[in-house]
Amino acid sequence: MSKTTPRIKRAIEIATKAHEGQLRKTGEPYIIHPLAVKKILEEWNMDEDTIIAGILHDTVEDTPLTLKEIEDQFGKDVAFLVNGVTKLSKARSGMKDLDQYLPKTGDNLLKLLIATGQDIRVLIIKLADRLHNLRTLGALPPEKQKKIARESLEVFAPLADRLQMGRVRVEIEETSFMYVNPKRYEELKRLTADRLKKADKKLKAAREAVEQALKKEHIKYKCDGRVKSIYSLHKKLAKYDQNIDRIYDIIALRFIVEDTTTCYLVLGIIHSLFKPMDGRVKDYIAMPKQNGYQSLHTTVITNDKQIVEFQIRTSEMHDYAERGLAATFFYNEQKLTSAYTEGRVSKLPSNLLWIRELQESAAKLASGEKIDRRKLKLNLFADKIFVYTPKGDIIDLPKGSMPLDFAYRLHSEIGAQCTGAIVNGKMVDLKTKLQQGDVVEIITTKNSKPNPGWLDKVFSRHARHKLVSQLHSIFPNFAPKPKEKEPQARHQKTTKSTPNLKPEKTKNNPHR
Repeated sequence: MSKTTPRIKRAIEIATKAHEGQLRKTGEPYIIHPLAVKKILEEWNMDEDTIIAGILHDTVEDTPLTLKEIEDQFGKDVAFLVNGVTKLSKARSGMKDLDQYLPKTGDNLLKLLIATGQDIRVLIIKLADRLHNLRTLGALPPEKQKKIARESLEVFAPLADRLQMGRVRVEIEETSFMYVNPKRYEELKRLTADRLKKADKKLKAAREAVEQALKKEHIKYKCDGRVKSIYSLHKKLAKYDQNIDRIYDIIALRFIVEDTTTCYLVLGIIHSLFKPMDGRVKDYIAMPKQNGYQSLHTTVITNDKQIVEFQIRTSEMHDYAERGLAATFFYNEQKLTSAYTEGRVSKLPSNLLWIRELQESAAKLASGEKIDRRKLKLNLFADKIFVYTPKGDIIDLPKGSMPLDFAYRLHSEIGAQCTGAIVNGKMVDLKTKLQQGDVVEIITTKNSKPNPGWLDKVFSRHARHKLVSQLHSIFPNFAPKPKEKEPQARHQKTTKSTPNLKPEKTKNNPHR
């Protein structure tokens, strides 16, 4: 796709006019930022609508330009994307006192971004936006730099990881870590450079041995080296008592081959040359990571007692590992379909089918086909809703939950003492189904107790289990009727403690 299509030129003209007179912290005209976002999206080979939305992504929030005007000029899809990015910004701006909010509930904010983002392209635009802001972070005061960098590490790097945009994740982590902990960053940078010098000869010898064997078998391949990022090394050292000698994957040799069958053939050749270390062979092709990452990893001991890690994958797997779902917008449908049919891209397990569906929809969009926009929605949290406490804390609940589900999520005693609920400032019946974004306040009375009639007013397994346990203690002969099963939750629960009560021991408590 041409980077200077008439629609893109018109978008630049409209954005330039809309942002006229606005300046960035660097003193440059504000239009520099949306044009930089445009360039990043083009590098990721995104479709024309996404690039146009990237150019216009700040106009609705920061200028008089309206969504209606954008829709009239560029159509519903562009307006939908711009609106999505605007909603994400508003969701984040609603988080008060980010210093306290992170890192305790960073994962919850990540969930909110994904749930609010809906169309995957909204999230990709947001990542491009954040990436450019990080590249120009030096223009801000130190306190602001650290705040943005911390949020980027806690939220945007994991978001890039969820979308399997490895290259983007690494840049976000490296740049952010440099501002969050500059002393540690420089220390690990020197340590990595020292290791690279020492490893140069052993890597060269191992690489030459494998390449010679592959040529003998007439196997086509590409080979490059991968150096572990500074931030990844920082996290891994924490797991190994800061002993760098226990970390074997600081540097890895990566072989990229034509198809999945050849991946396993190359693995066998490497193991015929060198002894594999126990427990260090990982098959992410047969068992992909949760974000869709596929590759074979093995760590071996060479003949001269050196430890070397190898990674083996196809070119499709490699492109996906580097650029993730953004990369699929570059593939046309024929290439994707033939790769899938010929077995060069392994079939994903059922819990990862959303990745395949997004890839196929993205490929159609990139080749100019019309698609149902709903197919580009992320369904990672389709069974969840996100509601707020009056203080702005986020609580995720199963879709279909009611006020008592919310109360029991906060604490079982709050649930037991509930006498009413206020949703968005209005008193509601306890059988009211909560909606995405509701602000919920629970009214309690100290001596109040639950009653069997409440069983029709809870939806989640968590609330029902707590309620039934309480009813048994009050009514020894109580026998609850069977309830239709709640859809299987796919993500960890999050609870909130209260000032007057000791938090119950549940996973991922955001206030610990």
